[in-house]
Amino acid sequence: MAETIVELIGGHPLLEGLSPTDVEQVAGCSRNVVAEPGDILFLEGDPATTLYLIRRGRVSLEVHAPGRGPLVIETVGPRSVVGWSWLFPPYRWNFTGRVTSPLGAVAVDGNCLRAKAEADHELGFLLMRRFASLMLERLQATELRVLDLYGDGPGR
Repeated sequence: MAETIVELIGGHPLLEGLSPTDVEQVAGCSRNVVAEPGDILFLEGDPATTLYLIRRGRVSLEVHAPGRGPLVIETVGPRSVVGWSWLFPPYRWNFTGRVTSPLGAVAVDGNCLRAKAEADHELGFLLMRRFASLMLERLQATELRVLDLYGDGPGR
């Protein structure tokens, strides 16, 4: 049995526990998407307009290194989130998102969601708190990778 967008969103870790009304608000900005390995979800430097709630598959986050080509910064999978650049001016992607295995995701229109969050400050606060927590987790994971890369990781 196919799940509705409301069910998909309500069951995603980023939005679990939100009120039914808040989940409906997010669902109103959302659509189901699929993509194949090699597909580009977004390009570094392009306008950032979408949040992806990953249901299945994997996405690598890449940066372009002059003279070296794309470098994978992180790869995320099911129950993860890709994209929060739509939250902050200048609303441009800081990375390229490349699909690495068949992807099923909910794409949330960032402009729509940002407008709803600005109109409903309680929803905006709940979302911002969740995104802040997610960003902190990613920053800490990146810090550990950098320390490990340079030989100063845990236990060294």
